Amino acid sequence: MRLWLIVPVKPFDEGKSRLAGTLDAGSRAKMSRLWLTGILTTARASHLFAGILVVSRDQNVLREATALGCQTLVEQTPDLNAALEQARSAVIKAAADALLVLPSDLPLLSRDDLIMLHQQGSLTDGVVIAPSHDGGTNALLLRPPRLIPFAFGPQSFQRHRAHAHAAGYSCAVVRRPSLEFDVDRPEDLQKLAGIGAG
Repeated sequence: MRLWLIVPVKPFDEGKSRLAGTLDAGSRAKMSRLWLTGILTTARASHLFAGILVVSRDQNVLREATALGCQTLVEQTPDLNAALEQARSAVIKAAADALLVLPSDLPLLSRDDLIMLHQQGSLTDGVVIAPSHDGGTNALLLRPPRLIPFAFGPQSFQRHRAHAHAAGYSCAVVRRPSLEFDVDRPEDLQKLAGIGAG
């Protein structure tokens, strides 16, 4: 399986706006940069990917990704799903026969998580989804890469599953606490501090 990882990233100074009451803009930007570095470093060290593509409209994000040895793509629109379609076309041109989308705010992501997703994706053509704790999608693996449309947003887990079933493909669900956990609300930040990963 020639699997490419796609990581869409908001501008550092725009990320985590729902934490504005808890963290100032500088702290949120620093946190976003730290988590992105963690994800890209973990992904590269796993040796599971034919390539890693970071898509963003923020030149600071793209420079950071380049410094970490990743490919980059300038996002043409602030719409997440449109940006992912742009990235999908790019990895298909690079001969990907599967893709994995991960958000940039998974502070607990581990190599074991990536291995589990890779193993599930290598079993058969289809969709592999790791849901977030609030019904979103924190990992989406498609083999082949054009299998279903992207439907990220609130409650996207069910939409992605429905797309897979409508297309007649299998849909494996990977539930791991480290993949379910992302940081969108102040209480998530408090939980992360309690875990000791902040």
